[in-house]
Amino acid sequence: MDYLARDGSPFEGDFWSKIDKVVVDTAARTLTGRKFLSIYGPLGAGATSVQCDKFDKEETFENGIVKTTGRVFYELPQIYQDFDILWRDIENNIRSGMPLDFSSVAGAAQNLAKKEDSLIFFGSETVKCKGLMNTPGVQNLKIADWSKDENSFADIVKAINMIREKDVIGDSVLVLSNNLYLDLQRIQAGTGMTEYSRISKMLNGVYRSSLIPAGKGMLICPEFQYMDLAIGIDMVAAYLEQKDLNHSFRLIETVLPRVKNSDAIVVFG
Repeated sequence: MDYLARDGSPFEGDFWSKIDKVVVDTAARTLTGRKFLSIYGPLGAGATSVQCDKFDKEETFENGIVKTTGRVFYELPQIYQDFDILWRDIENNIRSGMPLDFSSVAGAAQNLAKKEDSLIFFGSETVKCKGLMNTPGVQNLKIADWSKDENSFADIVKAINMIREKDVIGDSVLVLSNNLYLDLQRIQAGTGMTEYSRISKMLNGVYRSSLIPAGKGMLICPEFQYMDLAIGIDMVAAYLEQKDLNHSFRLIETVLPRVKNSDAIVVFG
């Protein structure tokens, strides 16, 4: 079944190839969570739920029935963003050869990427899932003023030790608000190096996101045994309808962050 309704649309393969390229290129520049999370999937368009196994799951046997404890099933939510392409622009492209402006496609892909990152970081009350920053059991660290002294370096070392003490093994990454990220760009007195350069040597990546509130961030160990991103269908465009002569489209994807061990996350605040 052509659930994307492309076969029934008035557009041919070359048009859809251009749409797909804009979506992929824009999403790659915008997404943050996928830069450090492992991907579980794609599971396919028909996948409506996915299990999340805790690190200590086990099976119990009783009266001929096997039950798995430490396993929870979640709905695999669909997120979407609509966009339009005007019929006059399409006619102009066909008749004059003028390139078709795909700005609306890029804008929709950027907005959908932000929705995905919001789901990864904060979850969604609508589908009753938590994100990396608010999942139950995460460790919390009240940080000092990162614009002064060696406070940022000291706080990050402390956070690394916090997850190591929980027997969490693997490389760590830092995900920060814009202001904390910029605080790391100052040169530390007596070293000739920025705080970013010093800290980067201890980590496997330093990322920032405008979605994270000022003064917030997290240090995580994103190994797949601790967390990942389940994907049913990846970001793709579908044809909706022709309305007022213009053509309507919808970008869709089904994704869910899965935190299997909250000890692998230290939230700054």
